[in-house]
Amino acid sequence: MKMTSQNEWTEPETAGGVPLRVAIQGYEGSFHHIVARRFLGERAEIVPCDTFREVARQVESGGAEYGIMAIENSIAGSILPNLGILHNSRLQVTGEYYLHIRQNLMALPGVGLEGIEEVHSHPMALLQCVDFLDTHRWRLVETEDTALSARRIAERGIRNAAAIAGDLAAELFGLEIVAADIHSIRNNYTRFLVLRPDHQPIDERSDKASLCFKTDHRHGSLIRVLREMEDSTINMTKLQSSPIPSEPWHYMFHVDMEFACMDDYNRVIERMRSVTSELHVYGVYRKGQ
Repeated sequence: MKMTSQNEWTEPETAGGVPLRVAIQGYEGSFHHIVARRFLGERAEIVPCDTFREVARQVESGGAEYGIMAIENSIAGSILPNLGILHNSRLQVTGEYYLHIRQNLMALPGVGLEGIEEVHSHPMALLQCVDFLDTHRWRLVETEDTALSARRIAERGIRNAAAIAGDLAAELFGLEIVAADIHSIRNNYTRFLVLRPDHQPIDERSDKASLCFKTDHRHGSLIRVLREMEDSTINMTKLQSSPIPSEPWHYMFHVDMEFACMDDYNRVIERMRSVTSELHVYGVYRKGQ
């Protein structure tokens, strides 16, 4: 692997110059595609998937060497269904990427603000840009994907419409950004996980791990697990509970932890195993910036 200028680890293309196949939820030009390019290189071959479950299936079956999956947002919090997919899949987390979500208004070349009559995008993107949109009298059209909205406008030559999407969509589909950074909340970040088939070798320079555990239903059982991290360099950066569908009122606990060395991590994991009824490590990897 090679280090990029942004301190992210990038995997080179496969032997013979064949691009890596990367499964993403969504379409070319989406934010998942932006992460795939930044983490794995611009020659990453995108395998679009309708759902995150399909992303997992593509990686598990060999249809893609990598998968990119959003796992949490700085505003909306954890994406609990994706934690469930991780728990039930044969996938391994091998990296992460924090992407600043920047929404842009884009249209066909030569179309200005005065020529726009309607704006197409995913409902969440429209909501994220509500302050900007409220200053105009445009009809808002909800679609299933930001990048797909841009692609349709480009392919159909719709000159009275604009799309809200990331800048990669404008680059790929030949649109011009009419207004940049129109999102209302400036510090909006999404954390993405990089997924591979299970049983990949662990980089000894790793300093972060994602895992989940289950305790028995006795008083103080969660505290006993957390105490195992006290006398170590482990820094727990996330603790998220999620219900177990087959066991009403029982929960899985999803944890992100950072550490100074692998020896400390291995020691704490073994201690945690002794006080949990189930422990599953999603992956050990180098933390993103």
